This record gives sequence, structure tokens and C-alpha cells, in this order.
Amino acid sequence: MSNLKLGVEVKSAHGLMAKDGQGSASPYVELHFDHQKFTTTVKEKDLDPYWNETFYFGISDPNNLPNLTLDAYVYNRSKGITSKNFMGKVHINGTAFVPYSDAVVFHYPLEKKTILSRVKGELGLKVFVTDNPSIMVSNPPPQMDDSSHNRNGPKDSRKTFFHLPNSNSGPPAQAPSQQPYMAAMNQPQQAYVYGVEEMRNQSQMGQLQSQPKVVRMYSGSSSQPMEYALKETSPFLGGGQVIGGRVVNRDNRRASTYDLVEPMQFLFVRVVKAQDLPSKDVTGSLDPYVEVRVGNYKGITQHFSKTSSPEWNTVFAFSRERMQATVLDVVLKDKDMIKDDFVGLVRINLHDIPTRVPPDSPLAPEWYRLENKKGEKKKGELMLAVWIGTQADEAFPDAFLVDQATNSVDSAVSSMYTRSKVYHSPRLWYVRVNIIEVQDLVWDEKSRFPDVYVKAQIHNQVLKTRHVQARNANAIWNEDMMLVAAEPLEDHLILSIEDRVGGNKEETLGKVFIPLNSIERRADDRMIHSRWFHVQDPSDRDVDEKIKKKDKFATRLHVQVCLDGGYHVLDESTQYSSDLRPTAKQLWKPSIGILELGILNASALHPMKTRDGRGTTDAYCVAKYGHKWVRTRTVIDSLTPKFNEQYTWEVYDPSTVITVGVFDNTQLENDSNSKDIRIGKIRIRISTLETGRVYTHSYPLLVLHPSGVKKMGELHLAIRFSSTSMVNMMYMYSKPLLPKMHYVRPLTVVQLEMLRHQAVQIVAARLSRAEPPLRKEIVEFMTDANSHLWSMRKSKANFFRLMSVFNGVFAVSKWFGEVCLWKNPITTVLVHVLFVMLVSFPELIMPTVFLYMFLIGLWNYWFRAQYPPHMNTRLSYADGVTPDELDEEFDTFPTSRHPDIVRHRYDRLRSVAGRIQSVVGDIASQGERLQGLLSWRDPRATLLFMVFCLVAAFVLYATPFQVLVVLSGFYVMRHPRLRHRLPSAPLNFFRRLPARTDSML
Repeated sequence: MSNLKLGVEVKSAHGLMAKDGQGSASPYVELHFDHQKFTTTVKEKDLDPYWNETFYFGISDPNNLPNLTLDAYVYNRSKGITSKNFMGKVHINGTAFVPYSDAVVFHYPLEKKTILSRVKGELGLKVFVTDNPSIMVSNPPPQMDDSSHNRNGPKDSRKTFFHLPNSNSGPPAQAPSQQPYMAAMNQPQQAYVYGVEEMRNQSQMGQLQSQPKVVRMYSGSSSQPMEYALKETSPFLGGGQVIGGRVVNRDNRRASTYDLVEPMQFLFVRVVKAQDLPSKDVTGSLDPYVEVRVGNYKGITQHFSKTSSPEWNTVFAFSRERMQATVLDVVLKDKDMIKDDFVGLVRINLHDIPTRVPPDSPLAPEWYRLENKKGEKKKGELMLAVWIGTQADEAFPDAFLVDQATNSVDSAVSSMYTRSKVYHSPRLWYVRVNIIEVQDLVWDEKSRFPDVYVKAQIHNQVLKTRHVQARNANAIWNEDMMLVAAEPLEDHLILSIEDRVGGNKEETLGKVFIPLNSIERRADDRMIHSRWFHVQDPSDRDVDEKIKKKDKFATRLHVQVCLDGGYHVLDESTQYSSDLRPTAKQLWKPSIGILELGILNASALHPMKTRDGRGTTDAYCVAKYGHKWVRTRTVIDSLTPKFNEQYTWEVYDPSTVITVGVFDNTQLENDSNSKDIRIGKIRIRISTLETGRVYTHSYPLLVLHPSGVKKMGELHLAIRFSSTSMVNMMYMYSKPLLPKMHYVRPLTVVQLEMLRHQAVQIVAARLSRAEPPLRKEIVEFMTDANSHLWSMRKSKANFFRLMSVFNGVFAVSKWFGEVCLWKNPITTVLVHVLFVMLVSFPELIMPTVFLYMFLIGLWNYWFRAQYPPHMNTRLSYADGVTPDELDEEFDTFPTSRHPDIVRHRYDRLRSVAGRIQSVVGDIASQGERLQGLLSWRDPRATLLFMVFCLVAAFVLYATPFQVLVVLSGFYVMRHPRLRHRLPSAPLNFFRRLPARTDSML
């Protein structure tokens, strides 16, 4: 029997519609879930009722919980009438149910029951899942009659085993969950590599299948150099060969869920333990370790001191394509200060090793007798398991890739930094702090009034209020601050009251320590009650002791603080966001699809380091989408590494971007101060992918260096987007891009940029503490942490982008100018005829425009892009930038260049900004001249315009509108012989109008 229960706290409702004919209503709430029904008490004559009642529903099948729904109906009870009046309902899907720790009160808008229903108002609910065994529940009757509810009266309607009223004792204790659904909610998505029945038919594929075939090349733009172009490949993947986005040559016997990567064969050796080992002649027990050798590659286990029965349980993996030997040697040695002693070996012929294909069970280890170098049996046994498998084997993620290590790379460090890993960035919250006032300040120097401000701090985030002089020992600010916090909320919000004594001297008058996990959470813009906090004596430096002790310090601080879960905490550049969901899990909508990414291989990588006198690279890939980061294994000492790892993400919004970066691993030399070098980055927007198509392309890795743009190699990817519901995905295009709170209580651009910087630092600090760490420079590169810095190159690129947007308008204007100048008389006559037809039948104008746009879209369908968009060097203005501009872009912030260089760049920036300033001023002048038509700034001009308006009113009244339009059109398109070179009278009149430039200093 499952202990899992669904808790529903019915808080309140407000703004309900009157139903009793007297401008009021007597509402109550009826809850339906999993064939169970419960009701709250009835609130007489109250359109803003407050219940604060809690109900617990039993869950019959926890695995089916995401498919269940909770329905809350609001009814009005009328005395003497058995029927109930519908006032609205709330429908909540099971995918929105969260544990108690994530639940917040959310006010749901009431929905209609039918099209003719009239409802208004909101219902506040807190819905959560708990498995607390102390909450006793029993099955309610299968049906509850509404008439019994009316007969028993409102007070009896709440008498049920599932209803527990709220108390001040706090929320129910959450025991560690073992239920299937609770585990599924908190379990990260499984990232796995190619798992198959591939091995049985591997020999049929042939050596040719491991190399992708290039079938098409795209430049992305006519101006994009072909060496930077995107290439479509046709690799042989697990599901078959991919040609033109479709899988062909499919072998049903080899079908696999992980079909976007190529199969790779590995020899796995699991060294379990040893027994009955011989003793040393004098010293006694051995210090044993095992050395596994295949040809020139070897792996070594750790050694144990003074034992005859060591246990290692270590797995080694050798790539089959690199092996050139025919035997496997497992050598047992004794660790010694001078020279390690040979104890015995086990030799296995590679042709006798079995092949294991998941989902077969793991191979059982066997005992092998040790032999001497002559092949004679001797004392001692080793327990080994040896098999051939693929990267789909469950032992692969934790296996030590022996052939990845080189002589110059420490094996222990290589084991840590070469394995593939999955990371999850923490869930971020916005902390909203409103500093209202402080009372009864205490300060030492009574001869002056303190000049105080409040400083809010969470770790390295510090925000300050304005300075206020406390003349009566009180100060009022009423200022809002926003900070970022990450789960688990173990930190404290520290509010310090500071007194500015002198120019650079400040004195702390007191502090308030607020644990973040005690702050109230909200998912909407409901009002948060303010609180008074007793200020602690600043002399005590122990935070925990400050919180525990009862301090009688007189000062009090009035604060309003909450965790805002209705926002999406931006930690990426807004145009490249991979997740747009709000923080509160109960606001998350069901996913609309699945994104599958196969990281195949890289080719022609640029050497990033020198090893043994030759250039080489230790490459690995990092992919980020949503909260999930993945890191492939590091392929050591290869300019053409093969990864063949596949990962999966759930997609909640098509207008999101997945980012894949390639890096060189510098941690293998055991130098913790070195930074991993970025090789390149790829972005793919999900909305540009066709549903169900497999995209196999080779992406050029383009990086901008101080010397210019460089191609660092190519990365081969296979990507597929599968939609679970086409209707839901199309419906997403009508929804706002960001959560509701971004529009109800918007944040300023400066706030968002500051908060994004703090969010990136928090995510980088958290991921850098993983093992192995995902380092800070990787997180900043993947999230475009420095994209807000100014660059001359980016400014030029954006200017040319703006010009290209208006190219169509300019082309139409140029064509119409040629029509007006009668460059082609036939075309001009046809335009006149079309113009007269549209004026004569104005109802055809808009249908003609929309039909024309439809035909343009239909024509462009045959020329649509067949590949995901990729970085364009011409569009980025990367191939036309000067060396000085590149040096300026790569300069640190603040600058580290010589003052003369900074002065030159500042003068150049002033010149560019001056031209922009002039353009903005000209646009403003035109608008001011329009305002000046009737402002009497120029009395004669205003009088002339008023006379024109009066005459135009009579003319427009007496003349048919079509005649005026035709005459105006004919005048605009008049023959050049009827034109003058001088500007027209209306244009001259407009240019003579005064602007406010006369008032500028």
C-alpha cells in the first residue's frame, strides 16, 4: 500500500461574482481527485472568502500520478434551494504536482464550465505531494451526495478523514521519499550513450561505415566563405544510414532507442579481487596491484598494503580500433620502493572473449589461476570478468579508458577528467527585499545625527539603499532590491544598518540575519506581509549564535521579503536562452517534445598544446539545454576524436536554443591553475528543426581571436526533435515568451543584466564544485557571460543587420521611384491601371495584400533552408574588422591597455557616438516639427496650417474620396516633364517649422 498522498491547501478566493441577487454570495470549494471528493466550509455573504483548510487525498497508483488531474469547483450555496450555483473552476494537471518543499500558494484564475458561464475571480491553492506516514487517511465513500451536504449544513461538510485544518505547528514533515513518483520528480533525465544489439551484425557494416559521407554543402548565405560553410553528412548510425534527414538501410534487428551515434567496440576488463596470494620471503604479505596490458596500452589498479586478499573491483576499457595485439595480459605485481616484483599473470586470447549486448545481464566474473612467465600454474587466483561491448554498456561510464592515457598524463588524473558526466545547474530564485524603515537607532556619537543606509547581502551579492539622515532615531527608505539565491537555500540574507561617519569611514549599527529557507515563497504578485526584525548587536561575529540567542538590542528593522518564483531567472543571454520556465515548479507546463543529440566526432582540430614535440589536443564537448549540462569523455592526444555519445532533453518551448561547445582539457597535466581552452561553439534553435527529421551536419568551429576569425575544426552532430503533441506546440506560439510575472511586475534592463551576472556566478561556483568540476571559464563561455560588453565590430554588424532588414523597403521605394520617373512606360501604365482598380474597389486592397503575401510564402517554401542556422562570419562582420578593433574587443574590463591607446579609442568612440547622436537629434527634430504645426511656436506657420486644414475639410467633404486618392496618386506618379528639381512647397513649409534645437545648450 502506497503512503503517497496529495495535499491541497485551500487558502482563499477574491473577486468572486455575486450570485444571491443581493450583491453577495456564500461560496464553498469542492475538490475532485482520483474518484474522491471533499468540500470546504461555506462562507456566508463573502465575495473574498478565506478558508485556510487542508485536505489529503489518497493516491491509488503513484506511477499514474502525472496522468491524474485535480479539479476545484467553487459553488454558491443558496438557502432553501438544493441546487448549487456554479461560480468557477480550476483544473490542475498531475505534471504540476510538486513536493511540499517546492510548493507555493498560487492564485489560479477561475475558468468557465461552458461557453455561456459567467465567472470571475481567483482561487488560492497550495498543491503538493507528501509521503509522510504520520498523516492517517482512509478511503472515502465512492460518491458523496450534494443534498447531504446541504442537509447537514456548512459545518458538517468538512467532517472527513482527509481534512486536516492548518495550525501553527508548520508544514507536515517530509520523510525521505521512496515512492516511484517522488523519485521520478527529482531524478535527472538519464543521459546515456548508444545502447544496442549492434554487436551481432557489426562485421556486416564494414570499415567504410565509420566514416561519414559528405553529400551536400551549404554556405548559409551567398556572402559566407565556403570554408566556413555547413556540410550535410550521411553517417551510418545505430538506426541505419542517414540521407537527407531520413534513415535508410534500416536493419530492424539492430534497432535501438539510442540510434543517433555510431557503435564503438570496447574490450572491458573487470578486476574484482585476488585470493591465496603467496607471501614474501622475509617481509610477509604482499603490497599487491594489478597491471592490465593489451599491446602497448596498460592500466594499473591501486595497490594495497600487506594483504593476501585484496579487492579492487575496477573496470578497464580498451578501444578495439586501437588494439593491435591478440592476447590480454593481466599481471599481478608487488609494490616495492626500488623495483616492483612480478607475482603472476593471467593470459587470455582475445579471440576467446565473449561479446555482451545489452540488455543482457552483466557477465559473471570467474577465478583464474596465476601463471609464471613460462606459463606454469602457481599459487594465487584472480577474479576477472572480460567481455567485448559498446559504449552502451552500463560499465562504460565508470570504466577507466586505458588507451586514452599517455605517458605524460597521470593515470589518476586522467581517470577523473576523461569520463563523461551529467550536471544539473541549481534552481535559482529571485529574492525580493523591500527595506521599509528602521526604528530606535542606537549610535555612539550623540553630537550628530547618523547618515544611515541598509546593505543587503547574500554571499558576494551586495546592494545598498540610499543614504537617509535619522534625525529622530528613525529612518524611512521603502526601497526594493532584487538578489539571486540557489537551492538548497542554506545561506542567509544579511541586512546591515550602516552609518556613514566620514568620507570613506562607515560604522555598522546592527545586523539582521534571515535564513533563506525561512522566507515565504510566492508564484504570483500577491501581497506579502511585512515583518519587524530585531537588529542584532554587530559586535558578535558568529552568524549561527546570533540567530540562536535572544538579543535585547532596541533597534528594529521593518522589512518585506519573499522568494519570487513567478519569474524565470535568466542565467543566459536572452536571445540564446535554453529554458524560459518560471522558478516555481507548479507553474511548469507539460513538455511539448523530446530533443535528442548525438555527439559523433570532431575532425581537423587545431593543435592546442605541444606534447612530445608535436601538436595535439585533448578534446571534450559540453552541451547545455535547460538545467541539464552534459560533458563527454575527453579523447586524449587526438586531432580527430570520436565521442559517439547520445543525450536526451525534454523541450518545453520551441523558441529555445541548445548550445554545444568544444574545449581542450588542460587539467590532465595536474595543473589546477590552468584554464580549459575553448575551441568553438555551436548554437541550434529548436524552432528551426523539422519534427522527426534527423539532422546530420558537420559544423565548423569558428572562434574570434585577437588576430581575427579562425576555423578551429569541425564538429559532427546528429540531432532530432520529436513532438509529443503538435497542437500543444502550435499553441505555444500564442503564449508570452517569458512567465507572467515579467509583464505584471517587470524588471528594468539594468536589473536583469545585474541579476544575470549574479546568476552566472552562482551556477559557475556550483558546477565547479562537482567531481570532476565543470570549470568557470566553460560556464561563462557557454552562457555568453560577457555578451553585454561594447564592441565596435558588434556595433557595425548590428548596423548592417538593420540595413538588411530595410533592404526590401528600399528596393520597393527604388522600384516605385522608377515608376514615377517613367523609366519603363509599360510598367508605369500598368501600375496606374492597378491603382485605379484598387481605388475603385477599396474592399479588394487588403485581400490582395494578404493573397500576395501567401503567394510569396508559398514560393519561398521551395527555397527554404535545409539545415539549422549556423554562425556567419560576414553577418558577424568578423572578416572585415581591423586589428585595433579586435584588440579593443578582447581587452579586459576595466581596460589594461596603455593610456595612449585608450585615448585613441575614446576619441574614436566619441566620433561614432557623435554621428549616432546627430541622427537621433534629426529624428527628434522631425517629431518636434510635427508638434509645432499647431503649437503657435511660429504664429504665421500655424495660421497657414489652420487655413489649409479649414479648406481641406470643405474640399474633402465636397469631393468623393476616391477622386482625391486618384488625383493624389497621379500627381505622385506624374511624368518627369511635369516635375521641378526644387523641393515641393509642402516639404519646404515643413522644413521651415521650428524645432526645440533653439533651446539646446
